[in-house]
Amino acid sequence: MRSQTTSHILMIRPVNFGFNQETAESNAFQNAAFGKANEDKAQHYALKEFDEMVDQLRKAGVNVIVIDDTTSPYTPDSIFPNNWVSFHGNGTVITYPMQAENRRLERRDDIIKQIEEQFYINRRIDLSGFESEGKFLEGTGSMVLDRKFKIAYACLSPRTHEDVLKEFSIQMNYEIVNFNAIDGAGKQIYHTNVVMCIGDMFAVICLEAIPDLDERLMVRNSLEQSGKQVVAISLEQMNQFAGNMLEVKSIKGEKLLIMSSAAYHSLTPKQIDILDDYCAIHHFDLQMIEGNGGGSARCMMAEVHLPVR
Repeated sequence: MRSQTTSHILMIRPVNFGFNQETAESNAFQNAAFGKANEDKAQHYALKEFDEMVDQLRKAGVNVIVIDDTTSPYTPDSIFPNNWVSFHGNGTVITYPMQAENRRLERRDDIIKQIEEQFYINRRIDLSGFESEGKFLEGTGSMVLDRKFKIAYACLSPRTHEDVLKEFSIQMNYEIVNFNAIDGAGKQIYHTNVVMCIGDMFAVICLEAIPDLDERLMVRNSLEQSGKQVVAISLEQMNQFAGNMLEVKSIKGEKLLIMSSAAYHSLTPKQIDILDDYCAIHHFDLQMIEGNGGGSARCMMAEVHLPVR
């Protein structure tokens, strides 16, 4: 049986973290004023937040594989590796087409080689060729995967193109559930993983962000038919990154739900109660990373589902 969760997580330790002007146009979660005000201290505080999160995850029994970013080339978003690579239980590694040119530089073969020292890789799929056509699919940012039932949920945006989704579907034999999602200002939401999270037995989703009622019902039905309890969050909660969670497990098999402190504090006691029944909740202060990067805890973790050597 395919597993939704893993205890092996890849995280990239930043060396040049900061506000990325190239991604800001399509990512409304980036805060330009915050970025400007914190320009000189972004790397320092992001590193602090990163190291604290890694330390706590390891204490909770998660196998965190930390690889340092390099000073050159300049990759201010390297802290979010889940956008350029995904690792699958059948031994497949996929690399993805990225919209921002400076994010394409995050794709590093040496990282995949390091992963291969611990895990079996028997197939490589490189979708980055779609960049030449101006078509993008930013990994498990663009898609939220139900790995057990092989369903990829994806909200279409400048970073998530239907043609690349189709190719992913063909290569990995996944069903695609795509939809449109907008924020409170009517802007397309850049990544699906800020709208929703899929755990083993639950799904957290901002249904309000899906304006078309037929699409909203389609997504909800798909989640419920695959046995998920749906926990609906509001647009305000989504803006606090409450959709940007990831369920992982410890080496001993304990289920953990990882999120930022901003996400946690936006949840209602009832929502926390429901999620607590499924997983032990762990949250981290990621204020600098969220404000500058427009991504949160889930974006920082690339799950390694590959078979262990």
